[in-house]
Amino acid sequence: MKHRWSSLGLSARHIGIVSVALALALPMAVARADDDHDNDGKFQVIPRVFDPADTDLVQSTWLSGTGCPTNAGTSSNGGKKPDGTFTDPACPTGDPKDKDNQGLLLVKTGPTANFAAAVAELKGLPKRLVLTELGYDIRKPGLNQNDPRGSHCGAGAPRFNITTTTGFFFLGCNSPPPTTTTPGIGWQRLRWGGMAPLMAFTTSGVLTPVTGTVTELAIVFDEGQDPSGGPDQFGAAILDNIDVNGVLVGRGPSKADH
Repeated sequence: MKHRWSSLGLSARHIGIVSVALALALPMAVARADDDHDNDGKFQVIPRVFDPADTDLVQSTWLSGTGCPTNAGTSSNGGKKPDGTFTDPACPTGDPKDKDNQGLLLVKTGPTANFAAAVAELKGLPKRLVLTELGYDIRKPGLNQNDPRGSHCGAGAPRFNITTTTGFFFLGCNSPPPTTTTPGIGWQRLRWGGMAPLMAFTTSGVLTPVTGTVTELAIVFDEGQDPSGGPDQFGAAILDNIDVNGVLVGRGPSKADH
């Protein structure tokens, strides 16, 4: 069953964001800082879809076996137990609780202009969270985020939608460029901020440091398979190890987490 924002009474919460070659009104982040959080830094990444017309052209889900492998078991002989391990150089560290090598699949089929998006809410954030670093691992070979191979990585998707006590900001996969990129065999680890100030765009297109404490945070994927969605025209991305201030989450929530 799809988790639709409209079923949560949130379909009216939109903001105009400029994606690649298209101004398209799409939802703001809806995940709020959790006042009941125990401040251990952990959070959940909840897949959702925004699809008010029920087009069934967007999908967001965690899938086993699709994530960036960190010390993953491998078999050279077909036996019943792994006899080796493999780590992609892009992800030497990962979520220690991810036992199934999960990856976050975000898909938008068809045109970018379709009023729909794949979404991942970041919930259970610490109170009074000031962002210093954001990032994710993306299933894409090489070092160049603009390489058409692999997952889509555009100026507008997958992007972080960030709402703080001082305003709204957004941060796209290749705009602004990542502060650091760690290449692997089939993955890239993208990080913004860290040792440098965390920069993102305002709705007026001004690149500025992210200020204030977080009230809402989400990842939005709203660029489709047409040329306006980017030269790859792929309309899909696989992410892992969602990073908020150095804390990595690489798995979907269990039923107990809801």
